[in-house]
Parts: sequence; structure tokens; C-alpha cells
Amino acid sequence: MSTSILRTADAWWVATPDGATRIDTTARTTGELLTSTFTTTSSPVPIDELRLLSPITAPCRVVAQMTNYVSHVRDTGLNPKTTPLTFFRKSSGSISGPYDDVVKPSHVRLLDYEAEIGLVMGGDDQIAGLVITNDVSARDLQLPKTQFYESKSYPTFTPAGPVLVLLDPGEIDRFADLRLRLWVNGELRQDMTADDMIYPPAQALRALTRFQRLDPGDLVLTGTPVGTALSAPPKPVQLITSLLPAATKWRLFFKSQARNPKYLQDGDVVEIAIGTDDGKLDLGRQRTVVKA
Repeated sequence: MSTSILRTADAWWVATPDGATRIDTTARTTGELLTSTFTTTSSPVPIDELRLLSPITAPCRVVAQMTNYVSHVRDTGLNPKTTPLTFFRKSSGSISGPYDDVVKPSHVRLLDYEAEIGLVMGGDDQIAGLVITNDVSARDLQLPKTQFYESKSYPTFTPAGPVLVLLDPGEIDRFADLRLRLWVNGELRQDMTADDMIYPPAQALRALTRFQRLDPGDLVLTGTPVGTALSAPPKPVQLITSLLPAATKWRLFFKSQARNPKYLQDGDVVEIAIGTDDGKLDLGRQRTVVKA
């Protein structure tokens, strides 16, 4: 049975049906915790009395897969059958807590959300656990520059948690059953299981570890399903705009996107829940508020 790990400013905890019990450990980082043997020593306390931080500590490597869900690839106007397995990096300085505000920089106009399952690495490039992540994205920076690092690395652009679910042997076999759901102000925007993935974790990690070292505590984001604010324009529009000069094309694109009400604004509440439909594997529920 999986173990749910929580983190506060001064301690690590295990979530139980009776509350959270404190872990007896000197570990200061996620990596140190995952490579140590630990026990719980305290009586349970109510989880809602704890101020939870991200269970993923920085610095660490944060690597993300691009367009990894069939539904998302189709929504971008591409073909899932010809979509390559690709990765990009995010700054670990973007990691924030599961209930912290998402800070929208003043120069960002098109702020988007992406519910994702995060793989948390253990030893020997093995998956130790899973965590809810939101790959927050500044689309007006990402698209014209075709550069992801800046647009996805601002502080608070990777909310993680509330729990790090450590998997028992065999539980990773249920990965495809995990359902990702994301709401903005109570409106369901994303709702899809990981069975929609093009490149599942084992295949992605085999490719990634050929060139990228991964240490315990590192975080790998696995892509997002359909339902983000950004969506590809209809094919005829794409064809026409492809004939325009780049400056004109982007001016028209951003003018149309400015009318899209799905981009995040000051005060919006973003909630993400990930788990199997039968509740046997539950990554919890994250709630963040956008602040300009």
C-alpha cells in the first residue's frame, strides 16, 4: 500500500487515516528522505492544522515532457502518431507549495495552467513516488520565442503537492488509471486519465536517462491532457496565417488570444485532483490562487 508523505517547514510527516504522524528523520531534502530509512514516532495530529509546503525540495532537476497526451496533441493541430518524445527543463526555483499563490508577473498577459503527474525519482533512476504538479506557463513568452525555460520557470510556476505518494512494488502498474482533473473557479477544464499518454513513464525515462542524470528527489513532469486555455486555431486560419510575416502573424494571434477568457487572471482559483477512480491511489487535491 502506498505511503503519503507531507512536508512542513520543520518536519516531514506520514498521512494516516487518523491524521499526520511526524517522521523521525534528520533529512532536509526530498532526496535525503528517499534514500534513508525512517520511522514515525509521534501521535497523529489533524492534517488541516499543518501548513503544508511542497514535498519536493529545491534545488533539484525539473524535467518535463512536451505534448505527451493524444488529446492535447490533437488540440494543438498535430498528429499523435508522428509526435516525437521531447523534453525541456524548468528551474527548480519555480517550485511552490500546494496552497501557495501563483504569482502572475506584470508583463505576462496569457497565463495558462497544465495539470500534470510528477514522477519523483529514487535511486538507480527508479520512480520512488508521484505528486500533483501544475506546469504554469506564460504563453505570450513561450510561443514567439519557441523557448520554454523562461516561460515556465518564474517563481510559483510549479506548484507541487500536497502529498508525495511513495509507491509499493506493483502500484506503478496502475499509472494509466490515474485521472487528472483541473478546475478554474469551479469550472472543470481538464478531465482525462493517463491512459491517454503517448509515451508512458518507463519509455520516457529510458530515453531521458540516456543523456540526463537523475538523482533521488528529482522531478519529471509527464505532460498534460486537453483542456488548457491555449488551443490551436482552425486549419484554414493556420493556413492563411502561415503565409503572413512573423510579426503580423503573432500580432493577430495575440489579439485573438486576448479575447480568450480561459487564461488565468488575478483572483482565479485553480484546483487539481489526481487519483484512480476507485480511490485506491490518491495524490490529493491542490488549490492555488492567482495573484497579479
